[in-house]
Amino acid sequence: LSASQEHGRVGVLNFASARNPGGGFINGAQAQEETLARSSGLYPSLLKCRGNYNYHRRHRSGLYSDRMIFSPGCPVFRRDDGALLEHPYLVDFINSPAPNAGSVRRNQPSLTGKIEGVLRERASKVLALAVHHRCDGLVLGAWGCGVFRNDPAMVAGAFHDLLVPDDAPYRGRIRTVLFSVLDTSESQRTYRTFADWFTI
Repeated sequence: LSASQEHGRVGVLNFASARNPGGGFINGAQAQEETLARSSGLYPSLLKCRGNYNYHRRHRSGLYSDRMIFSPGCPVFRRDDGALLEHPYLVDFINSPAPNAGSVRRNQPSLTGKIEGVLRERASKVLALAVHHRCDGLVLGAWGCGVFRNDPAMVAGAFHDLLVPDDAPYRGRIRTVLFSVLDTSESQRTYRTFADWFTI
């Protein structure tokens, strides 16, 4: 999307760790945030915001908070296979943790009923941040549907309701929105769920 130069300023939602810059990037973990940290200039930007991570370490709720980090103009210099790009390009990263639904259900079951509302409100703020910074294109995805164990239908439905209906608050506010959904499972449940809600 960004490399095509057809969509102006492009934002990318980083499925961020609330407590560790770059997630498990330094230790070789392989999730979405770690891949972004290896392939771009994202990680140094996150290191400048240690107060954000210290806050979430002090506040132990798996719902986390609506605090976000905006990382503008980060160079992307590697392909998915790790090879260096001949022509790096710039994107703006919106770094926000989804609620850790698995942790909440396991450790704070009394908060389970709040997961969907928190996720919907945070998704709205992700979109608001993209609009505020005048992103022409935005890459979203199956936010929090991996180790955080959020229901793909809940996540897809939240973004759908914010973007698609005629009265949706962000309908038409961002020129192009793409959902990048990596699903290596045999059932393809996550991919199919997003495909049911959006044209992918």
